[in-house]
Amino acid sequence: MLVVTGATGQLGRLVIDALLASVPADHVTAVVRDAAKAADLAERGVRLRIADYDDPATLRGAFAAGDRVLLISGNEVGRRIPQHTAVIDAAREAGVALLAYTGVLGGPAADFTLADDHKGTEEAILASGLPYTFLRNGWYHENYTAQLGPVLEHGQVVSAAGEGRVASASRADYAAAAAAVLTGEGHANTVYELSGDTAWSFAEYAAEVARLSGKDITYSAVTAERQTANLVAAGLPEPFAAVLVGVDLAIGRGLLAATPGDLARLIGRPTTPIADAIAEALRD
Repeated sequence: MLVVTGATGQLGRLVIDALLASVPADHVTAVVRDAAKAADLAERGVRLRIADYDDPATLRGAFAAGDRVLLISGNEVGRRIPQHTAVIDAAREAGVALLAYTGVLGGPAADFTLADDHKGTEEAILASGLPYTFLRNGWYHENYTAQLGPVLEHGQVVSAAGEGRVASASRADYAAAAAAVLTGEGHANTVYELSGDTAWSFAEYAAEVARLSGKDITYSAVTAERQTANLVAAGLPEPFAAVLVGVDLAIGRGLLAATPGDLARLIGRPTTPIADAIAEALRD
């Protein structure tokens, strides 16, 4: 059985879609907290197992011997290690054949706060003795294209990343890689550094948004303090704003610019260009 945790999230749904393109639906299980939110998956023939990262007792029934499991990281920064550890413990007790995990590009070399939970989870997986695959995802195009509204309104792309570059890819690209690992062979005890084929700068991003939108868009490089204040003013809690600005600073240090090609090799095609993602977001 191919098992996807967090299956009703944005990445999880795309992984399910990618799996259903190559395997029968009754070979796929979605682990979800709320069956109602997964009703559409059940209608497609996907099996459901109800479990919660915060309730280890429910996770003990989520997996079976021989399953290939994708652990999609939770979104509660600071709480993810105990949540993920509960999944890892349940997977070990069940005797799953493979545990794949969606971490962060660079693994131990990622020195920013947002990466801490991912590094801790990888350590817990290694300690479990389970066959593993680390899918170290880089940044998503959608992290930026989802914010095009304010960019178009104010005519500015604003970041504390300076001249740093980002080798982003689409969420669907990363989902396709996860599906390839679950359905393929030879991925056990392997680390994949996943990123887009091309790294771009924020000035280049602003220029591409301008070209595709027909609007005057510029890039404004700001200090970490200024960007934190901007995000707080936009409604983010200050601690989370600081985490996001920490990513900007990491980009400025080159930590999300690597282009090793693992993602394109796993999915068997070039990764989605940032221009395509901008064009799609503008159409929406």
